[in-house]
Amino acid sequence: MKKSRLVVAMVSVAAMALTLTACSSGSSSGGKQTLTIEDYFTDTGKVYDAIYKQCGSQIGATVKSNHVAGASLISKVLQQASSKTLPDVLMLDNPDVQQIAASGALAPLKTVGVSVPKDYVPAVVKAGTYKGQLYGLAPAINSIGLYYNVDMLKAAGVTPPTTWAELKAAALKLTDKSKGVYGFAMSNINTYEGTWQFLPFFWTAGGDEKNIATPDAAKALQFVTDLQNDGSMSKSALNWSQADVNNQFVAGKAAMMVNGPWQLPALNAKKGLHFASVPIPTPSADEKVVSPLGGETFNVPRTGDKTKMALAGKFVQCLNTPAIQKKMAGAVGDVPSSEKVAASFVKSHDQIASFAEVVKTARARTAELGPDWPKAATAIYTAVQLSLTGKASPSAALKQAQAQEK
Repeated sequence: MKKSRLVVAMVSVAAMALTLTACSSGSSSGGKQTLTIEDYFTDTGKVYDAIYKQCGSQIGATVKSNHVAGASLISKVLQQASSKTLPDVLMLDNPDVQQIAASGALAPLKTVGVSVPKDYVPAVVKAGTYKGQLYGLAPAINSIGLYYNVDMLKAAGVTPPTTWAELKAAALKLTDKSKGVYGFAMSNINTYEGTWQFLPFFWTAGGDEKNIATPDAAKALQFVTDLQNDGSMSKSALNWSQADVNNQFVAGKAAMMVNGPWQLPALNAKKGLHFASVPIPTPSADEKVVSPLGGETFNVPRTGDKTKMALAGKFVQCLNTPAIQKKMAGAVGDVPSSEKVAASFVKSHDQIASFAEVVKTARARTAELGPDWPKAATAIYTAVQLSLTGKASPSAALKQAQAQEK
């Protein structure tokens, strides 16, 4: 809220200009510039606030954060762009960068002095790029892998699977219907979470979001459908979010699950649960899984205040320094975006070692379709639902879902 003040007639023009400049730039009483940061970290806001404060201190700025519920962030940002009330620094989930950049709300990072640190995972740069310009950088990233219950696998004489055939055999062997235990769990819900969890199977098999109705895509959907139909995966997974899947695993109702490193706090909090993780199995042993890249980018909106935008650029650069990458990754269970920093980080954070390997070959969801990615994501989870509910064969489900989204 702007405060009006009485201007004394005898004040000099220079002093008046200084006063007005101070008001528009939002300087604090101590003379520091104030940067407003907007994100969707409503649950972990205090963790991020501490990191923001550290970077603010390093660049000589006071930081004021606003944590907005994730579901309403994009609509709020678009409204702010229209009303010219954008924050100085904006956090976005990486698939949303291109949509907001296309609206003209963001400044290319090179125009505010931000450079990409060396040895960043390639997908990080792709995720933050729109029409050849980098608009956002993610200091810490994630993806999904295969968690397994160490004790369950040992009791069944099963080793962590590396191929689809091994996963299918292990899931069936680990299933014990008399105890309500399924060998495998993943989220197949009809939201972007369902698409996110299916992508490693879809992409690694050769599926392409430009045309989801291909034999390669059908092969991936057939595999997941078979896991349900042979009883290794609960039909309830059609309605499970990733948090629900994790709850099943923590409760001992699933021996293996697809999930991400953000679940580590809940997993570590469960006494007596011995778990580990590996990359999601691939069709054959000589392949590397292609999983979706997760993580939030930090961006500099076009506020019209060049001085503040330059300071915001310094703030974004600070967030992407090795020390802050490690601090952020350690606080929220992510992987530093720099491969060099990540290699050092996992030495003391062995639980994310498998995820550090996965993100090397991870793919940005908007890499091919840009702002049109949501259409493909909707078609993919629709196809999964059609196949798993038995309304269509995998091949027919993909064709039907694709036709609906055109």
